Amino acid sequence: MKVIILAGGLGTRLGEAGGMMPKPMVKIGGQPILCHIMSHYASYGHKDFFAALGYKATVIKEYFLNYSFLHSDFTVDLSEGKAIKHQPCKNDWRVTLVDTGLSTSTGGRVKRLEPYIGSETFMLTYGDGVSDIDLSELESFHRSHGKMVTVTAVHPGARFGELEIDNDQVLSFQEKPQVGQGWINGGFFIIEPEFFSLIEGDQTMLEQEPLEKAAQMGELMAYRHEGFWQPMDTKRDKDYLEGLWEQGKGPLKANSNDNLNAPA
Repeated sequence: MKVIILAGGLGTRLGEAGGMMPKPMVKIGGQPILCHIMSHYASYGHKDFFAALGYKATVIKEYFLNYSFLHSDFTVDLSEGKAIKHQPCKNDWRVTLVDTGLSTSTGGRVKRLEPYIGSETFMLTYGDGVSDIDLSELESFHRSHGKMVTVTAVHPGARFGELEIDNDQVLSFQEKPQVGQGWINGGFFIIEPEFFSLIEGDQTMLEQEPLEKAAQMGELMAYRHEGFWQPMDTKRDKDYLEGLWEQGKGPLKANSNDNLNAPA
């Protein structure tokens, strides 16, 4: 299944830890968090990625353009201008990098990828949140209910979009409420292509009109994930994830051992 990753954000709340780079390129354990997210999807066989770029898009483009060399020893023949890699790339991912605009909102970025997705069911997540979610179970859940959208509902702190759920159906979608029952938007969506019609244009926030309308239509379902889920919004979040990496805990370490080459 094709996977859209929203990778257009700035790491402003990360401070110096962000280094003025695109937020998805901030490293955990020597690898961009974007690659950790891709690695998790790839471990379930989803290897066709579409990154919706924005802030410093060229940084992400250059990283993947040079990915195989960054993760290999190589010899450069300066006289002929050739480089020879000494190890093959372990990853067989296909990564499409699309500049969706500097100021485009999250919904607008998804809309701009419609020509690449076509009429297929697709996965979607944010480029700054990691989880140990079972993607096979998520897909089975989505197929079972036959609705337009599945969102992964998780349980952390109260600063994210909150879902009101009844018998797995999302009754309302509220972005960053002050109080509620405790289930929040954790990303890791599965979406039918009809959803594109709910997005008006570049300034549409995914977390507002499109998902709110899907909920009102009875077309938004929640997959409740009780396991690990962690965003990287602040330096504190980054330090926490880095600590898990160093201790060999959490999904980042497991995924990277299996699917990523040596750190760049």
